[in-house]
Amino acid sequence: MSSSTVITNIAALVTNGPSLGDHSPLGLVRDAAVVIEGERVAWTGESSKAPATDNRIDAEGRAVLPGFVDSHSHLLFAGDRTEEFNARMSGRPYSAGGIRTTVAATRAASDAELEASLTRYLAEALRQGTTTFETKSGYGLTTADESRALRVAARHTDEVTFLGAHIVAPELADDPAAYVDLVTGEMLDACAPHARWIDVFCEKGAFDGDQARAILTAGRARGLHPRIHANQLSHGPGVQLAVELDAASADHCTHLTDADVDALAGSRTVATLLPGAEFSTRAQWPDARRLLDAGATVALSTDCNPGSSFTSSVPFCIALAVRDMGMTPDEAVWAATAGGAAALRRDDVGRVVPGAYADLTLLDAPSHVHLAYRPGVPLVAGVWRRGVRRV
Repeated sequence: MSSSTVITNIAALVTNGPSLGDHSPLGLVRDAAVVIEGERVAWTGESSKAPATDNRIDAEGRAVLPGFVDSHSHLLFAGDRTEEFNARMSGRPYSAGGIRTTVAATRAASDAELEASLTRYLAEALRQGTTTFETKSGYGLTTADESRALRVAARHTDEVTFLGAHIVAPELADDPAAYVDLVTGEMLDACAPHARWIDVFCEKGAFDGDQARAILTAGRARGLHPRIHANQLSHGPGVQLAVELDAASADHCTHLTDADVDALAGSRTVATLLPGAEFSTRAQWPDARRLLDAGATVALSTDCNPGSSFTSSVPFCIALAVRDMGMTPDEAVWAATAGGAAALRRDDVGRVVPGAYADLTLLDAPSHVHLAYRPGVPLVAGVWRRGVRRV
């Protein structure tokens, strides 16, 4: 029988259970405690009412919130793009073509090198409070390289996404139709057993709406659920396509019409915002306020990748969202936890409620608001993943 542990003397506990605590979306409980049994949360409530347990941890008046759910990352790659970033910060605009640089480096890397790089970034993210993450292929663009990337990823997360449709492979740049045939045929056959999701970069310079529909529909026929890079660099059909296909998430959502916002608000598709990309490319910020006021579900994630958002820090993205995207601290924290879980169609993470996984982040601060209030400060003092303290 597994032992039980209570974390007590929590100044402010974010549960994301609206029936708990102050009955806000955060379900904020003051002077709180959490009981962990095995991998799961067994009880939450006021410290004075906590049941007896085998072990006791004193939070010493600090805040606890769910571990962050990073529902959009690109961690299967080799090399970096320091020179491109440096040039861009000197005035050159970002375009999707930089992906080819990472494709060349990734193809040249061994499986062991790819896995070592992945585990390095996962450890970096964990230290910053991320306990659930999604990651994509997309830097191989051959059947062998895409499938090996997914096999490596699947050893570290259940949330694996096939993104063969990141850009058209360089060797087929003059024949995109042939590449779409490859992605929806042989490549999909090799990759589907190792993934849960299928994604496509629907954007000028990558794939148009018809190509994206064909790719996502083929993936769905093989049991993969759609998600989509939508409306990042310009307005396009991505958001409408996401809603049409019941995609779990439309990601980026920077350039939206009123019809796009209404479509998202009337659907299950989560608008996943990735402020690290706008920060790193000096691009227009997504308007989170517009989406939230319309009733859309919003998630916040890092988009960690070597080209346009080389950060693994969800706290950094929370601070950006509050400062530059119109979100309140409460909304940003919800979006980075429960919102990310919704973007992965999960209800066992992103919440600190009985039955959910005991994925917890302890802050060296009395409130979750400090994540935005003290940007850039390493506030994460402890991380539990599935009931085990990892940091």
